[in-house]
Amino acid sequence: MASELQQLLDALSARLGRSVAMDDARIRLLAHTAHTGDVDDARIESIMNRGVSAALSAHVARHGAARATDVFTVPPCPEIGFTAERTGMPVRYNGALRGYLWLIGPTTPRDVEALREAAGQAALILQRDHLADEVSRSHEREHVRDLVAPDPSVRDEAAAALVEEGLAVAGPVTALVATVSHGAGEPLAEQQRLALDLSLDHARRRLSPTRALVLSRPDHALLLTIWPGTRSDGIEHAVGELAHVLHEKLVAELGTGRRTSCWVGIGGRHRRLAEAHVSYREARQATDVARATHAMGPVAAYARLGVYALLAKLSPDELAEGIHPGLRRLLEPESGHQDLVETLSTYLDHAGDAQRAAARLHVHRSTLYQRLRRVEELTGLNMSCGDDRLTAHLGLKMAQLHRPP
Repeated sequence: MASELQQLLDALSARLGRSVAMDDARIRLLAHTAHTGDVDDARIESIMNRGVSAALSAHVARHGAARATDVFTVPPCPEIGFTAERTGMPVRYNGALRGYLWLIGPTTPRDVEALREAAGQAALILQRDHLADEVSRSHEREHVRDLVAPDPSVRDEAAAALVEEGLAVAGPVTALVATVSHGAGEPLAEQQRLALDLSLDHARRRLSPTRALVLSRPDHALLLTIWPGTRSDGIEHAVGELAHVLHEKLVAELGTGRRTSCWVGIGGRHRRLAEAHVSYREARQATDVARATHAMGPVAAYARLGVYALLAKLSPDELAEGIHPGLRRLLEPESGHQDLVETLSTYLDHAGDAQRAAARLHVHRSTLYQRLRRVEELTGLNMSCGDDRLTAHLGLKMAQLHRPP
């Protein structure tokens, strides 16, 4: 597609004696010609970053770009570096928007007619590519589903097929799983699913096509990253950065402004593509822990889950049964003992250091001790006994994971 579009734009540029650019429907640069005349900061940003700022996208949208069916004009906006007027022509196939052709500055009737003609040709090119991409993506999705399937032989065949068909390279693999706030056991809403898809595509573009594979699930999305020839410490750093890029994009696409409305989990590094299912499982566990506990931050790595990595492998029933009966009574919402639960949790999280726990709770140490004695009375646990402290601490962690999202 790129060469066909480039040839089309070069021919149009030569015909009009002007520079031409083409974006996709999200104002991301697809192709451009050599410059003629002055260019503004917006054009430079588009070429350098293959995309534009949110402010510039909003400026273009305000002037009806997405609704346009024929040539339209976007006026200058100097404060965002858009100092030259643009003439745009939507590229549509059967009414569906595929992108935009752009000329800098005012146009003549001859320019407009040439833009219309080029837009029709560009629509055919983009539609052919869209169909080819859909077939390729569908094939890829089938292989990725098999790659994380329960059957080892199916996984091995999928890994081999991905490499043989040129859809992926061989090498160490690390999974990223992203999800957003939603009801337990419920699929994501359409807007949430779209935000996930756009965010995964954004993160995926940071890697070459054969080093990233994606898969959508009803309540989360998977990004598999492959790192041939990369040192293990380099992989950890790069994956961490990519996870934060994914999370920040997801926050922006959701439009909530709240960093805790979505989470990204990072699985462990495994040396073969056929082991992607292990990293996928780990990434899901990291995401589930981050979402349930709010203790790991919005981006959580399986390698840093600590005891949560073990507890997350338990079923909800096993988690509930593992909580000490006395502690379970204390944790019941109707018990009205949330202050005691907070005190116990803080005390145990600070390794039984009463001074630090009291400072964190903003209470006097005598108040802390009074609350702990009350906890002992209600639960039957003895905070001076190491085994009982461990029982209480594990029980609190289990309760966090068992709590409905």
